[in-house]
Amino acid sequence: MKRNKLLLSLIGCLLFFLVISLGRCTNIRIDLTEDKRYTLTDAAAEVVREINGPLSIDVLLGGELPPEFAKLRLETVQILKEYAAENDVLSYQVVDPLEDQEKNESVIAELQAFGLTPANITTEENAKISQEIFFPWAIVSANNKVIKVPLLKNKLGATMEDRVTLSVQNLEYAFADAFSKLIVKDKKKIAVIKGNGELEDIYLANFLTDLKDYYNLGAITLDSAETNAQKVFDQLKTYDLAIIAKPTEPFSQTEKYLLDQYIVQGGKSLWLLDPVIMELDSLFNETGSSMAYPRELNLNDIFFKYGFRLNPDLVNDMYFTQVVLATGDGNNTQYNPVPWTYNPMVFSPENHPINKNLEALRFQFTSSIDTLANSYKKTVLLASSPLSKVDGTPKIINLNRISEPLEKESFNNGNQILSLLIEGDFSSAFENRVLPINLQESSLKGEENKMLIISDGDLIKNQIRNNLPLELGYDKWTNNYYGNKDFLINSVNYLLDDSGLINIRNKKVKIPLLDPEKIVEQKTKWQLVNIGVPLVLLFIFGFVFFYIRKQKYSA
Repeated sequence: MKRNKLLLSLIGCLLFFLVISLGRCTNIRIDLTEDKRYTLTDAAAEVVREINGPLSIDVLLGGELPPEFAKLRLETVQILKEYAAENDVLSYQVVDPLEDQEKNESVIAELQAFGLTPANITTEENAKISQEIFFPWAIVSANNKVIKVPLLKNKLGATMEDRVTLSVQNLEYAFADAFSKLIVKDKKKIAVIKGNGELEDIYLANFLTDLKDYYNLGAITLDSAETNAQKVFDQLKTYDLAIIAKPTEPFSQTEKYLLDQYIVQGGKSLWLLDPVIMELDSLFNETGSSMAYPRELNLNDIFFKYGFRLNPDLVNDMYFTQVVLATGDGNNTQYNPVPWTYNPMVFSPENHPINKNLEALRFQFTSSIDTLANSYKKTVLLASSPLSKVDGTPKIINLNRISEPLEKESFNNGNQILSLLIEGDFSSAFENRVLPINLQESSLKGEENKMLIISDGDLIKNQIRNNLPLELGYDKWTNNYYGNKDFLINSVNYLLDDSGLINIRNKKVKIPLLDPEKIVEQKTKWQLVNIGVPLVLLFIFGFVFFYIRKQKYSA
């Protein structure tokens, strides 16, 4: 009998060690979550497998954190474990940059100078309010390159629970995006079109700086086409995408034809246009008013062929972003945020990989877009809210409207298209027309292609402070962040068929977090359950054990 028990014990030990050994050798991982949050998408797994040399990650979420952010740290570490399981060259550690209290000020200054924005968190516990600062970032280092990865997503009007959920949902994409920047080799080329009064480079600086991690950039000056069109076209054809950012001067027939042939022959295009002349700065005069009137870019004919029309109107929206006005003189000057319906706050319908999981976008003096019937596929990416309307132009815009009450009944012409994606086999807009010039290689029928239109040239414009560009989407006057940059980067990635990364955004993750109100209401109940129930069970077990033992040995 004893030999059988000993044999069974030995067999059990051998099986145990066998299972442990197999687990270490095969690295088997099973994701039992309902939303498969710990299963990497194919695109993310492919990116991390392409890393050849050692790669280290520092997660700056060490130390004591509020429960929500402790959850963010846990989820960050877990997703990094999944990446490390795909490629063992990846290593990571969680560090607390503010561990040394004496050096906190200098460390915070260094991190901010490096471009890491801190988060200030106000917590309330037992009627005591405290504020803490921490850096929700990760630093990815490889091949003498450093990539900053933001771990906390902002979203206007979102609760802390929603922000953490959104941040966790973005983790896989954030790290995959950083890895792709480190391993990219054959970069596609993007042309920034010049020559028609487009935005100056300093207003495009932040967006173009981010694009440099993915693509090679160059400038093409179209107005030189009047003297040597063939040379300009040959240069333009070497680029995969053309960005036309807020032109203010009309395009000549030659310039239009070059862009038309570029599109028909496979070149992707991103158009950011202002059909109306109106700037907020023009209102800061003695009268506080300015005339808004149509801008003639001489593009309507080719746009009609592509299947859309830009209307010379201004969209008003009851979902608006604020502008800041100064009142008073000298030391008594006060800066007050005020509502401005001509700056719509636009929320994504999340109907396409381009606009998934975005913060609200900020538009400024934007116009509506109409679609026209043709064979091209059209996807509305962004639109005004149901509580919006359009003002025709010419029209006098006055700052006095800020003090006027909003009449909700008049905002009854909503859901105006503000951004449109067009896909299909493009045909030349110059078909059956006299050509302005002759090119060596011209086409009337094109191949499968994509173009994206945005009816606001300022969507790509970053603000400036001390002659330095700020982050695109950041408003220095209200200190709010908007999703302009993410939307535009997704747009460029999609147009250039780099859809693997943005498809990761489609992944939905549900993070169960504790309800603070229920914690307060049911605190005593669950303390009793957690402490009392184990004691009761222990007492019952002891009583039963004592009773059985007494019955067995009392005889």
